[in-house]
Amino acid sequence: MPMTGSETRMHVAGASPYDVVVGHGVLGEVARMIGDRPERVAVCYPEPLVHLADKVIAGLDAYDVLRIVLPDGEVAKTGGVALEAWEQLGAAGFTRSDAVVTVGGGATTDMGGFIAATWLRGVPVVHVPTTLLAMVDAAVGGKTGMNTGAGKNLVGSFHEPAGVVCDLDVLGTLAEPELIAGLGEVVKCGFIADPAILELIEKNPADALEPRSAELRELVERAIAVKIAVVVDDLKETGGSGGHPGREVLNYGHTMAHAIEKATDYRIRHGEAVALGMVYVAELARLSGRTDDELAARHASALEAVGLPTRFDQAAFETLLATMRVDKKSRGSHLRFVVLDGLAQPAILADPSEEHLRAAYEHLAGVR
Repeated sequence: MPMTGSETRMHVAGASPYDVVVGHGVLGEVARMIGDRPERVAVCYPEPLVHLADKVIAGLDAYDVLRIVLPDGEVAKTGGVALEAWEQLGAAGFTRSDAVVTVGGGATTDMGGFIAATWLRGVPVVHVPTTLLAMVDAAVGGKTGMNTGAGKNLVGSFHEPAGVVCDLDVLGTLAEPELIAGLGEVVKCGFIADPAILELIEKNPADALEPRSAELRELVERAIAVKIAVVVDDLKETGGSGGHPGREVLNYGHTMAHAIEKATDYRIRHGEAVALGMVYVAELARLSGRTDDELAARHASALEAVGLPTRFDQAAFETLLATMRVDKKSRGSHLRFVVLDGLAQPAILADPSEEHLRAAYEHLAGVR
């Protein structure tokens, strides 16, 4: 991870290589990543982030800028919103050599990336994630998507960005619940690939919640490094090399998480749902003989250390199970879960028994 001054520059290799820049005061990197080919740049952002979007746009004076204001949060991820954005791009005369910039959290990154992926079958996009969750998850890896009535992110495409700019200064503007929620994806990376993340959190959880701490910066960089390593090996989630499950490991905890999000009409934060999903799948793996008692218990203790939830009982098991059966990771009628055979040893559990599925939810609900 080469550093330039206060910046850390992380390279994502592959068919369409790009850089992820992490540091304080690095918004000036956006124009460099766009380059001199585009004449027009569409900046997608939600209304509450207009002041940050203004800062980004101030550095784009070499381009004709089109503002595309998206709804805030998951409500942005609909076909109607995409259609309106396409109409704006068409009216402004956007060509294949022009570009898109997203400024926002995970939903904005997902939707702005999808708009870029589908306009003229793909134009360059630079992401400026504004939440911890978006920095370590949505902005890196090229997944884009929107929701349908059947579930989350069921429509989308793979479209790698031209670059990602993670300005850590914006973390200081987040409400603490948003910062805590972002740590759900960070903790996930600790369990599936980098145990040093767990050790950092367990040693001093308070520093993990301090926006300008060296510890939080290290957690961000380690989590991004985990994602880069996985997506370079398996961009389109077709399976990794050497028997590794590949990109699917990044969905650890997500099968139940997405079901919980849908059941609560997306009122729960994604990182909180992932925390709950990890507790669920750790217990499912324990019941199935894949994960030992100590590792299963460590999930709850690590998550609780930074204030993430570990209990959920606000939906019927049958409702959640029905949603899990149409999850992206399912194959035909077969349910698949990413589980751990040991710390940082991810694998796939296919077709667990309904008895174990139900018992794991009872554990999550605090019934047993």
